Amino acid sequence: MRRRCDGFTLIEVLVVVIIIAIASAVLIANLDGDDRGRMEREARRLATALEHAASLAQWHSETLGVSAEGGVYRFWRRRADDSWAVLDDDALLAARALPADFSVRPASYGGAPVAEDAVLPFRASGRNEPYSLLLANPAWNVLVAADPLNRVHFAAQAVSR
Repeated sequence: MRRRCDGFTLIEVLVVVIIIAIASAVLIANLDGDDRGRMEREARRLATALEHAASLAQWHSETLGVSAEGGVYRFWRRRADDSWAVLDDDALLAARALPADFSVRPASYGGAPVAEDAVLPFRASGRNEPYSLLLANPAWNVLVAADPLNRVHFAAQAVSR
């Protein structure tokens, strides 16, 4: 006569515990992430938005711009009277608030330093001055830069303490 088992074996329980541990580790790594990974994601998002804005300026034959101050960057449209209006009709170019420990500021335009409240323009012709923005957090700095053909690239550098 065979005896009937009504429970789990120790091996089955250990396998389930190991699977839960691995899943938890992956989840924590993705939620928290390292500072460099978070910085590169923000830099990639900013670079994509900058390239999109430059293309949109050409496509619509209008001057657009970007400003960056503190923890926010936003895109602008130049009006007929040469003033700037916040660009709010494109989801990719909506104002972006960075994570709490991040900051962004314009670093240069046309090879020269610029004021922190400057709006860097994207011309309708597509021929823009080279520019750069500095994205920073306590551990990393990333210089997001574009050449006259609107190709945007970025390079991360650890902050020395």
